[in-house]
Amino acid sequence: MKNKINFAFFGTSHIAVYVLDALEAAGHLPALVITAPDAPRGRKLELAPPATKTWALARSIEVLQPETVHSHILQNMRMLGLDVGIVCDYGKILPKELLDIPKHGFLNVHPSLLPRLRGASPIRTAILHNENPTGVTVMQVDEKMDHGPIVAQKKIDVPHWPVKNSQLEKMLLTEGGKLLAQVLPHYIAGDIEAREQNHDVATYCEKIEKEDGFLDLAADPYKNLLKIKAFEGWPSTYTFFERSGKKLRVKIIDAHIEDGALVINKVLPEGKREMNYEEFLRSSTCPIKS
Repeated sequence: MKNKINFAFFGTSHIAVYVLDALEAAGHLPALVITAPDAPRGRKLELAPPATKTWALARSIEVLQPETVHSHILQNMRMLGLDVGIVCDYGKILPKELLDIPKHGFLNVHPSLLPRLRGASPIRTAILHNENPTGVTVMQVDEKMDHGPIVAQKKIDVPHWPVKNSQLEKMLLTEGGKLLAQVLPHYIAGDIEAREQNHDVATYCEKIEKEDGFLDLAADPYKNLLKIKAFEGWPSTYTFFERSGKKLRVKIIDAHIEDGALVINKVLPEGKREMNYEEFLRSSTCPIKS
């Protein structure tokens, strides 16, 4: 597949790889991938590469991992004669000096229907607030967060709602990558005129803290289910069970609604393996009173 558009890609995590996969499927490979430095992961805290670095090196694409966007990065970008820059889940605000380098600026794939859900956690917030249908936006990047003009959008009605965060991530970023691949040649050719967002109706993602994962089992069952789905992986939902005056912290991994009640499917008791909820209740070593 011949790469006809000369672009650099800024992105870090697995969700950025969904976009890269969609671009590759359409015949577009970046000339350069810029990502975060390797970081310690796992129990042994061994250095591990970002997902986008692994993806790029498997295709013999140059990778840069700067702590900050410094003069060397800017020089590299200028030497490439880029048509456009693409950013998805990079984790840092790009300075104007960098945004001005590619001939057609930078585009971003954002997993919401902007100006709704600007910010760092649009997927978790969409689930938490029961926002279905949702969608994806391809937008021009400016110096403000999720503020630039809209190039294209796609509304997505998610089946089997509510879904887990990881499922919605894959769906939205894959569709976002396909939408980007579809509009990119037309955008470079000057056939698409970006439209300004209606900033007056913008909404913003909640800042999610680790403590937000606490689940009150006496609260509204459907809201609890949304929380379990939205907080999958991080911060995860948890509650406390009691036996003989001792508290045990238990993660709620999955659940469903049955006859209007929350039915817990899987749990992860502190210091133990993941198990079915019924097994947890039968275990003689586990609390039985909530």
